[in-house]
Amino acid sequence: MSDKPLKVLVVDDTVTYRHIVRQVLEGIPDVEVVGTAADGEIAISKIEQFAPDLLTLDLEMPRLDGLGVLKRLKQSASPVGAIMLSAFTTQGAQSTLAALELGAFDFVVKPSGTDAGANTDALRRQLTFKIREFRHRQQIRTILRPAGSAQPRGKSATVPSGDPKRRAGGNDATQRLRKIAKAIPGRIEVIALGISTGGPPALVQMLPRLSASLPVPILIVQHMPPLFTRSLADDLNGRCRLTVSEATDGQLVEPGQVLIAPGGKQMKVERTNGPTVVRVNDDPPELSCRPSVDYLFRSVARCYGSNALGVIMTGMGSDGTAGCRLFKQQGAAILVQDEASCVVFGMPRAPVEEGLADVIAPLDRIADEITRLAGRGVLNRS
Repeated sequence: MSDKPLKVLVVDDTVTYRHIVRQVLEGIPDVEVVGTAADGEIAISKIEQFAPDLLTLDLEMPRLDGLGVLKRLKQSASPVGAIMLSAFTTQGAQSTLAALELGAFDFVVKPSGTDAGANTDALRRQLTFKIREFRHRQQIRTILRPAGSAQPRGKSATVPSGDPKRRAGGNDATQRLRKIAKAIPGRIEVIALGISTGGPPALVQMLPRLSASLPVPILIVQHMPPLFTRSLADDLNGRCRLTVSEATDGQLVEPGQVLIAPGGKQMKVERTNGPTVVRVNDDPPELSCRPSVDYLFRSVARCYGSNALGVIMTGMGSDGTAGCRLFKQQGAAILVQDEASCVVFGMPRAPVEEGLADVIAPLDRIADEITRLAGRGVLNRS
């Protein structure tokens, strides 16, 4: 851990909320609030003045809003990160997805309950967790990409694991993938994918590269609140050749569909003397996650056995690891995003280190690997 505190600039047009956020941040160890800003224009000038590591950034502000700030930062290639403070509304969800696509690290939903103290506590928990992960990402990127270096595009990164023989160089990943595909041609019947922090922009990059003729359904758990998953599904549906939707209880699991678990619900699949259907319910969170990757993967392993492909992509925590173990016990294949291309290498880490991953690939190769392994779909490279 670095001895230097994380420098944070609070950007919000509401005086009360600026005060609350500042108080919360000042109570988090190793965080220094270097200033506040009431709109995006002021924020840009204070970024130049104070050189913060991170912004807590409101979306709706006069003169220059949160998206405008992110666009300016992207244009100037600024290294400053951003955690968005989002309203729990459909419009807030849509704007937050746009912010993530512009490079925001993550977001927290502004608590809106009637108990001010409970709201502050909820905000503190969210920000403490997100800031810890942001700091961890900074450290990892410093290790992986020292000054003056660049990660080659289109090649698998070398990801350390518990067994040096399982390190995933580009040739190794490709050879292992081809061996798997050759050994089990046409066997994959479903793809189950778990993803969290950094997920929306990663899915925006990956899913549109899959052909409409992909012969299997894709089931996705993306850790997000209600409303946000619906907005994500709608956005992806407009970009993809596959049909993308938020899953509904009783829906058939069919090829050509991408079903995203609704925020705040659990999603599983069932098959009883008939077609496979989705079940959406209020079962308890697992590892504080609802929807949960492990919860979905258990049901997929039960219904499909070795005929499943598990995919774990960027995200905090360890949700999905237990599911991957179960997949491997059933003989199913596991594809994992590599460390260099993850926003947070949390969820993919354990499957890599435990030797569960059959293929470890950078983000810009995952669609290719899915297409090759799942079968007959033709990747459109245009």
